[in-house]
Amino acid sequence: MKEDYGNMFNVPELNKRLLFTFIMFLVFRITAHVPTPGVDAHVLATIFEQAKGTALGLFNMFSGGAIKNFSIISLGIMPYISAAIILELFTAVSPELAKLKKEGEAGRRKISEYTRYGTVLISALQGIGIAIGLQAMHGPGGANVVIWHGLPFVLFTALTMTTGSVFLMFIGEQITERGIGNGISLIIFAGIVARLPAALGNTFRLISAGEMSVLSLFVIIVLAVGIVALIVFVELSQRRIPVQYPRRMVGKRLYGGQTSYIPLKINVSGVIPPIFASSILLFPATASKLINIPFLKNISDYIMPGTLVYSIVYIALMFFFAYFYTAIVFNPKEIADNLKKNNGFVPGIRPGKYTANYLDWVLSRLTFGGAIYLSFVCVLPWILIRNFNVPFYFGGTALLIVVQVALDTISQIQSHLYMRNYEGFFKNRRSR
Repeated sequence: MKEDYGNMFNVPELNKRLLFTFIMFLVFRITAHVPTPGVDAHVLATIFEQAKGTALGLFNMFSGGAIKNFSIISLGIMPYISAAIILELFTAVSPELAKLKKEGEAGRRKISEYTRYGTVLISALQGIGIAIGLQAMHGPGGANVVIWHGLPFVLFTALTMTTGSVFLMFIGEQITERGIGNGISLIIFAGIVARLPAALGNTFRLISAGEMSVLSLFVIIVLAVGIVALIVFVELSQRRIPVQYPRRMVGKRLYGGQTSYIPLKINVSGVIPPIFASSILLFPATASKLINIPFLKNISDYIMPGTLVYSIVYIALMFFFAYFYTAIVFNPKEIADNLKKNNGFVPGIRPGKYTANYLDWVLSRLTFGGAIYLSFVCVLPWILIRNFNVPFYFGGTALLIVVQVALDTISQIQSHLYMRNYEGFFKNRRSR
């Protein structure tokens, strides 16, 4: 396989997909610098510099700096992700959506259509809310963020931002179909990585100015490499539950007797728990920036990132969302019923509800370990920033996204290379 990776650029089909993905990245980065009319970009940039520890800073990171520039894609791909998560939650309580999910490709297309409609609705609502909030915001010295106020600005901004989100959704789907795959994830990946050069430049500026020592930089590099290695190890780890199928006689032939396994990831919920937990905890700080309410200001000061209270509540929320989301996306009873229908069984466990209880027990233990892993990866950067004045650029959530998307992209490339090997195998055979 090492030789295949060395020759991956010699595969025409893979080259076309990589080139198309790269072109879509360029389009994404170009649109991130196209501003929405009616806003003073300099005043808004100053406000975002003061909002690095709020939800505005979190969403600005996911959009690759598009919100700070207030570009036409300021909302990024988050409305699409929100719509997809909402539909996933409704699937667990709606029999109609659950039935659609089981209908195969046709059902997935219908759910994708509903997701697009939800993206438009969420984008429009968020665009209206942002436009109204911008009209009430003021920069240093009382400077207005919005140049021209009123209903036309609200409607025009909402329409522009909704169009930008739909355009990003279209780019993501095109990357999935005609590019390397995982288009939505790759857009988030590109937005986060796009800020890396500026972060490296800022780090070297601190070193040259004497505000940061070379030893501190070495410690940061060692910690970053260690955390990335931990993420790769955990994300690739599996708990394999063995499954056996008994032999059966059909006519004069003997079928079955196979041994398989159910792969369970340690971190089943992915990056959903840290994203939800961060959004909830950073909401008071964001609201206090937009609305002058002393109560919200006191709460935001009390749960500042890096403090003990913030870390405790953050970890508790991540545990909650890890168990909650895992319970939604993984149904032990459904898997046990499918095994029973196909005459499969877990060795030493009776089929039916006993298998479901066993799978639920194993999954609960894995989710507990996954929640501890998420807590460590996501809380450590905040502690370093708060207590040791370390300019740790990638927060835990961003680092998780970057590594997970990189692993998925490698898997996609690997699948194309396997396909090429199979095609070469068949081409070398003579057909009559």
